[in-house]
Amino acid sequence: MHKISFKHLLMSLVCCSVFSIANAQTTDIARVEYLYIPFSGSDNSLQRYRALVQAPIPIDRDTDQYFVVGLEYRFIDIDIENNLVLTQQQIDQVNTLHRIEGYLGYTFRLKEHWIMGVRAGARINSNLESSVISDDIIYTAAAYVIIDHKKDESVSKPWRLIMGLNYTSTPGRNFPLPLINYYREFHPDWTYTVGVPKMNLRRYLNTSHKDALQAFVTLDNFFANIQNNFFVNGNPNTPAQNISMTNVLAGLGYEHYFTDHLLYYGYLAHTLHNEFRLRDDTRETAYVIDNGNSFYFRTGIKFKF
Repeated sequence: MHKISFKHLLMSLVCCSVFSIANAQTTDIARVEYLYIPFSGSDNSLQRYRALVQAPIPIDRDTDQYFVVGLEYRFIDIDIENNLVLTQQQIDQVNTLHRIEGYLGYTFRLKEHWIMGVRAGARINSNLESSVISDDIIYTAAAYVIIDHKKDESVSKPWRLIMGLNYTSTPGRNFPLPLINYYREFHPDWTYTVGVPKMNLRRYLNTSHKDALQAFVTLDNFFANIQNNFFVNGNPNTPAQNISMTNVLAGLGYEHYFTDHLLYYGYLAHTLHNEFRLRDDTRETAYVIDNGNSFYFRTGIKFKF
């Protein structure tokens, strides 16, 4: 009877759990998370609630082949105040958004220290005023290769490189987006990650590695279809067909490990670029909801390998 290799499960999860260019790779088995953005210069605010579960299913442990099944739900609550352009009915159409995603990944070992992964899935991104329609559904596909030397005892400074392409059928973006992530441990208590969409520098605060601080720069975003399109007052040429937000942000994070696999995390950041708008299916702006830089707070608990 073969034993399950946690290292190989880790690689399968890294390969198959890249949700979007904004979320990067994750080795989470389960996660619950809360995000809050109080937009500076206005009374607008945004809250996001997220829950994730995913599980690797071994196919052939001799050749490190796994399926990875994942499910994720995100609920976004948007509070738009003191707005003189949008009507209350239009605000009500976009103040609650949903993202429901399911996907299946497959990983296998190419050779020692090399893992290949592919993933395909679908998600519902919508304000869900009524039952699901075709415009609510986004299809996803991705392919990745990982060169992993994190557990290689012959390497004095462990490292890992992830390269891949991620495609979604999001309107106005008919091309795959790249992902590259290079991780290195350059000191027993220090690591760094360089790549797209996240970079960080981590410092462990104790020899047990129970607590860590990190400085980071990353990207966060969301997209949702608006089921009942409308025109914003003053812009009769561009319909509001979807709503999106893209943030580039920098900040500090704290992590505390309760066990080797269960941890709490909290990130406090400030946006360097904020683009929160209504737009049409060609990405033309129908209305800018908010574009001022603001504080950003995200926290949660996750179980990971």
